[in-house]
Amino acid sequence: MPALTSYTHAITAPQAAKLRGVLEARGFEIEAKPYCLYAASKGKLSLAVYEKGPKIVVQGKETEDFVTHTLEPEILGVAELGYEEVHHPEMFQPHLGIDESGKGDFFGPLVIAGVYVDADIARRLKTAGVMDSKRISSDTRIAQLAAAIRAVPGIAYEVVSIGPDRYNELYEKMGNLNHLLAWGHAKVIELLLEKRPDCPRALSDQFANPAVLERALQERGRRIDLVQRTKAESDPAVAAASILAREKFVTWLASETGRLGFELPKGVSTAVKNAARRIADAEGTHMLPRYAKMHFRTAGEVLSSA
Repeated sequence: MPALTSYTHAITAPQAAKLRGVLEARGFEIEAKPYCLYAASKGKLSLAVYEKGPKIVVQGKETEDFVTHTLEPEILGVAELGYEEVHHPEMFQPHLGIDESGKGDFFGPLVIAGVYVDADIARRLKTAGVMDSKRISSDTRIAQLAAAIRAVPGIAYEVVSIGPDRYNELYEKMGNLNHLLAWGHAKVIELLLEKRPDCPRALSDQFANPAVLERALQERGRRIDLVQRTKAESDPAVAAASILAREKFVTWLASETGRLGFELPKGVSTAVKNAARRIADAEGTHMLPRYAKMHFRTAGEVLSSA
């Protein structure tokens, strides 16, 4: 396996202060950086300690050596790198990971993805730097990781994209976002089990009462062990699923942005509302459901002002 070149870990404020002293004593160049307590670099290694979290991001060819010989023993007080299979053996056992993208965004589809991993696949995903997509702000990096995921030997994956028109139809029928999410998760699990029928377990981030998804499971899905928990994205299968789902979502936004000639922003904001008004002005309010999730408050605000 290639050496690790990127590493992210939560860090406390006292640990961040202690690390700064260690870095200064060892000749690192300390500098200010937006949204960071500080950044540092030396040779082929760079790191940033972000205010939010706080968390540390280490990058460069010397990442693995720095984490193993400095960060873990002197600052974190743990030895985790290279011992994931000891601390979290369940991550390396055959299972499915399911996650979604787009549920909090006014524009665009709801995308649910699933990935099958075994020990070898999980190791390859970790080596490739696969992590929860919410920790990745660059759409370019999402695309790179998605390509790396699809290239892993033996991997199986499914991506179900529910475009706005279909989303609005299903939401009106089901009347509840959690029921719609459960339907999508169950569909992805069923499709993946057609490819990997011997897989014994599926892991999903918990988005509602566990019974909601359990009731939505189809024939194959009801035969396996379904685990739902918060922060499931720390699992390599769920993290990989989150990236494939995010890639599909941002690709849709980029495509429609190019077609319209103006940006369809992510999330829910003033910029999103302004873009929705531009669509209503250019194509008519009846076209808004082609681009947006109409149960959002933003839709009512745009329609009432049209």
